[in-house]
Amino acid sequence: MSIRRVALLTAGGFAPCLSAAVGDLIERYTEVAPDIEIIAYQYGYHGLLTGNYVVIDDEARKNAGILREFGGSPIGNSRVKLTNAKNLVERGLVAEGVNPLEFAAEQLRKDGVDVLHTIGGDDTNTTAADLAAYLHDNDYELTVVGLPKTIDNDVIPVRQSLGAWTAAEEGAGFAFNIIGEHRSNPRMLIVHECMGRNCGYLTAETARRYHELLGTKSWAPSLGLTRERWDVHAVFVPEAKLDIAAEAERLKAIMDEQGNVNIFLSEGAGVPEIIAEMEAAGQEVQRDPFGHVKLDTINPGQWFAKQFASLIGAEKVMVQKSGYYSRAAAANAEDLALIKQMCDLAVDCALKGVSGVIGQDEENGDELTAIAFPRIAGAKPFDITQSWFTALMAEIGQSLEAADVAPGH
Repeated sequence: MSIRRVALLTAGGFAPCLSAAVGDLIERYTEVAPDIEIIAYQYGYHGLLTGNYVVIDDEARKNAGILREFGGSPIGNSRVKLTNAKNLVERGLVAEGVNPLEFAAEQLRKDGVDVLHTIGGDDTNTTAADLAAYLHDNDYELTVVGLPKTIDNDVIPVRQSLGAWTAAEEGAGFAFNIIGEHRSNPRMLIVHECMGRNCGYLTAETARRYHELLGTKSWAPSLGLTRERWDVHAVFVPEAKLDIAAEAERLKAIMDEQGNVNIFLSEGAGVPEIIAEMEAAGQEVQRDPFGHVKLDTINPGQWFAKQFASLIGAEKVMVQKSGYYSRAAAANAEDLALIKQMCDLAVDCALKGVSGVIGQDEENGDELTAIAFPRIAGAKPFDITQSWFTALMAEIGQSLEAADVAPGH
């Protein structure tokens, strides 16, 4: 198939890779196939449905490398699920009775797109899978190549999603300043809430990086500056069982000795209990177009803070969220190297007409390849048995046991 026009889109929540990935794809095409026209749909699938795109001209190609210095997405994101017709009608993106997949496919054909690159998480790429399947069933000649973006690192079977390393590093830096507040009041409880709906990876990796960051600092105990007060004292993730009473007893002892307690919390931890409490009180639980609970409306950090504050005798409580600070950061060196590898392969696959999601395939020796769309899924749980995590938990003195049932909300 002769490729004349390539389209890019970024979708879902932000991660520290979108801007760099857009830049790398543009540069790679300019390097190996400069005659291929590139367009970028604005605001993800929203732009695809509305036919809203920009053409990447010579000036944009020349400046594409600048995108590595920024976070966010220069071409915009949105949360649009092409199989949720009801929601799309309500938002005015398609008319009543229209099949959104067919509508999107017709828009791609109308726009003359031969290759579609989707940069997003599990929702984005499973949506791309739905689109690719529809196009295949209806004899459309289109290659779809996705890149796995999520700070949760929860795309099956991708070993490492783009942006997750940077988000953890940024979260650790955020925590360092926030935990500096621990001497602002006697018996201070600080809850650092990290993003992670069903997966505790980001919280665990952020805690690990923060814990290691403290190891690079010098301390002055006689001046009250101790690592023990600055350290992470508890890590709560959805995959691990939480005995609030037992943890409260352990953390109260730390509070009594150190004068403060620092908790790293995954926003998905305890959500089933919070939902049950809200529904029992007759409160409506808000959900997004994908059916996910809108976690910012239920405030897991506040709920946990309330549970622990009285049990450990906290005089002051502070809950801080690093998610929006971390997810829109520019990619760090680790992620930039991985982004470059994946984007180069994405373009190579596109030129060969190979569809799939680019990633290190955990089920095939971590080979970097184009993983077939039917194998892509979301909500990959964080493996709490990994040696680096068990070592972290042992160092902070927290017991570790798998949760009875994997969370699903």
